[in-house]
Amino acid sequence: MLLAVDIGNTTIGFAVIHKSGRIESVAIIDTDSKLNKIKAVAAKILKGQAISKAIICSVVPKVSKLLEEILNKAVPVEIIGRDMVVPIKNRYKNPKQVGQDRLVGAYGAMKIYGYPLIVVDLGTAITFDVISAQGDYLGGAIVPGIRLSAESLFLKTALLPHIDIQAPRYIIGRTTQESMLSGLFYGYGSLCRGFIDLISKQLKSKPKVVMTGGHTHLMKKFVSPKIRIIDEDLVFKGIYFLSH
Repeated sequence: MLLAVDIGNTTIGFAVIHKSGRIESVAIIDTDSKLNKIKAVAAKILKGQAISKAIICSVVPKVSKLLEEILNKAVPVEIIGRDMVVPIKNRYKNPKQVGQDRLVGAYGAMKIYGYPLIVVDLGTAITFDVISAQGDYLGGAIVPGIRLSAESLFLKTALLPHIDIQAPRYIIGRTTQESMLSGLFYGYGSLCRGFIDLISKQLKSKPKVVMTGGHTHLMKKFVSPKIRIIDEDLVFKGIYFLSH
């Protein structure tokens, strides 16, 4: 078994993956969880599982160092970007600026769905990653994610409230909360559709579009029909492909 660890700014995902590529189990905790909780979750995953190796994909160096120390007591640990390189031609002006999660997600999508391709990742930030018809990583776009935008409205305005992130019932909100949810979900849905159209036009093709990330289940109906492939485990799958 392989333990794939995806450390993001908001959550840490642990996936136990069979050698065949089948994902056996997934556990998600907050990235800012206390050390004891992280240790407890890691210990529970490792207990009774025939895990031979752990691979970490991280955008939070401090947490990846901590988890490496915890996991290394039980299994060998490799960190993407340090111990292994994503085998994709990176066309960024400074390739080191691309987050490993973006490259791993793009690589996983290429292996499964082919290319040209657009990967839309709905996480702390919403990222659009573009793979050319030749299989090159071209770059993409980054915008603040849904939760980040909601928190910004609460923190930077005097009268807008803190809201729970949930799908809106109406396009035209009749309360402040309804209006904020409408703006976030319908607004970001329109943004995603618009970006997909613009990128497709620049590519002069009809790329496949894959949506992944923590807010996928909430956002998919607001982006549809532009996105027909939903894969919430894309980074885990990319890590699996890197291990083989």
